Amino acid sequence: MIEVEARKEAASRAARLDAVFAALADPTRRAIIERLSRSEARVTDVAEPFAMSLNAVSKHIRVLEASGVVERRRKGRDHILSINTRSLNEVDGWIERMRRYWEARLDAMERVLLELEKDHKSGPKDRKHGSR
Repeated sequence: MIEVEARKEAASRAARLDAVFAALADPTRRAIIERLSRSEARVTDVAEPFAMSLNAVSKHIRVLEASGVVERRRKGRDHILSINTRSLNEVDGWIERMRRYWEARLDAMERVLLELEKDHKSGPKDRKHGSR
C-alpha cells in the first residue's frame, strides 16, 4: 500500500514538473514571469507591453496558473497576479538534484580520462616491440 502511494506521489510530482516546464517553454510566459518577479501586478498591467490582445495574454496567464507558477487573487474589480514560489522551488530542487547527479558522473569521467591520458603518456606496458 505504501509503495502504491509513493508511486502516485512520484507521478504527481512529475506531472507538476512537466506542467511548469511546458509553461516556461513559451517566451511570452517567461516575460510574464520576469515581470511578476519584480512585484505582483494587475492582469491589465502585465498585458500592457505585449503586442497582442488582452484575451491572448489572458490565455498565457491561464497556462501559468494551471501549472501553478502564477496565482491570481481578486481585489475589487482588479485581478492581481503573483508568482507562486513553491512551484518554482520544486523545479529548482529538481534542477539541483540533476546538477549534482551529472556533476558526479562528469567528475568520474574526468578521473577516468586523466588516468587513461597518464597511462598513454607513460607508454606501453609489458608489450613486446611490434606485437599486438
